[in-house]
Amino acid sequence: MANLNNFDANNVDPSVALDPIPAGKYTAVITETEMKPTKAGGGKYLQLTFQIIDGEYKGRLVWARLNLENKSEMTVKIARGELSAICRAVGVMAPKDSVELHNIPLEINVGLKKRDDNGEFTNVIKGYAKKGGNGGGGAAGARVPAGVGPGSTPPWKR
Repeated sequence: MANLNNFDANNVDPSVALDPIPAGKYTAVITETEMKPTKAGGGKYLQLTFQIIDGEYKGRLVWARLNLENKSEMTVKIARGELSAICRAVGVMAPKDSVELHNIPLEINVGLKKRDDNGEFTNVIKGYAKKGGNGGGGAAGARVPAGVGPGSTPPWKR
C-alpha cells in the first residue's frame, strides 16, 4: 500500500498518450544530457534530450542515444560520428562537458522506426544540421547566443 498524500484527480488534468511526431526537419535544442550504462553493462551511452522549439510540435521531446563506450568498435565509431555532427550543428567543436551543447538551436531530421518489442512506431533522429543550414556542419567559431547557457532561460522560453 502507498500513501498518495491526499491526491485528487479532480484537480489534475489526465495525461494523454503522445503519438510520434511526423518525420521531418525540426528546430530543436538539447535540454538534457546524461551518461548511462548500457543494458548489458558492457559500456555507456550518452542520452540526449532534444526539445522542439517552434512550429506545431513546439515543446515535444525526442531522444538520441550515442554508444560512446562499447565493446563494438563500429558502434563507437557510429556514435562518435553522430556526436561530431551534433557538435558541428551547434558550433561547439571540442566540448569538455555535454552541457556545452545545451540550449543552442540546431535542425534535427526526425524519422519513424517500428519498435521490435511492440510493433509501434517511435521517433528516431536521423541527422543533425546547423539551424537554417543546408545539412552541413557548423562553423568552428560559432558563438552561443547571448543569454543562453547553463542556468539561464533561453530566449524562446521568455
